[in-house]
Amino acid sequence: MIHRFFLHLAFAVTTACAADPARVLIVVGPSKHPPGSHEVAAGGRVMQHCLEHMTNVPNVKADVAFAWPDQALRDGASTVVFIGDTFPANRLPNPQQNLADLDAMMKRGCGIVCVHYATGLLGEDVTVEGDHPLLRWMGGYFANRSCKHHESFAKIFPAATITPAAPQHPVSRGWKEFTLHDEPYTNNYFGRGNVMAANVIPLATSMLPPDKPKRETVAWCVERDDSGRGFGIVMPHFYKNWRHDDLRRFILNAIVWTAKLDVPAGGVQTTLPDLATFKPESVEYVPPPKPKPAATK
Repeated sequence: MIHRFFLHLAFAVTTACAADPARVLIVVGPSKHPPGSHEVAAGGRVMQHCLEHMTNVPNVKADVAFAWPDQALRDGASTVVFIGDTFPANRLPNPQQNLADLDAMMKRGCGIVCVHYATGLLGEDVTVEGDHPLLRWMGGYFANRSCKHHESFAKIFPAATITPAAPQHPVSRGWKEFTLHDEPYTNNYFGRGNVMAANVIPLATSMLPPDKPKRETVAWCVERDDSGRGFGIVMPHFYKNWRHDDLRRFILNAIVWTAKLDVPAGGVQTTLPDLATFKPESVEYVPPPKPKPAATK
């Protein structure tokens, strides 16, 4: 009788544990970009919705934080996703403590994902030689022009073609080469001499700029010694490009992979309502007003 009781108890505990959702923590940093570009708050909500409505990856819960997340959120996260104007851990209050908190997460094998400008670091964030923990956690970053060691470039291209660079990788499942009007950063930084570490895998490249094309890495991933996984992608700049099925699936695949979940053979399948649902300032890009010409005497 006692033996049967413990068997039932073990089964109940196992079932409860199996029902616990994988948790994705999305951290939204500040942004000053014009409406329709970056739209980091709406972009965070897009990712949250898509992750919680995947039809072939069940039982995932996504939390969106608009300030530095508390310990309960950090402790529960299988992976942390950043979106904002440069790496939010450095832009939100108490950056040194934020980086220490992240270090603890990474040491336990938590994943990390940075989207578009969240891959970026300023000169004040890095050492003179360009060192920063993000280089180890994610394998590379966008070096803002204020950096002394390296300069990455941000330019909007009318038609940038994004090509899979590692077709057999789980993150590459279910999406194909695509072309879009966007701002994929070039000359991204991957370490001293801009040489990728052995564990960094380019996942997507683009021949840019069109007038002097060179194969640029625009998305990459890393598997770290601490068992954690990192992913960086330097798109989308325009909010409307979240509609693009291949780009969106690419990013969602990567979030799932960094959370150490299985990426389905055909990639993540999910629903996407109208982008206005997620409360951007604007779905379409609204250029900033041109400065008025100086008055003449």
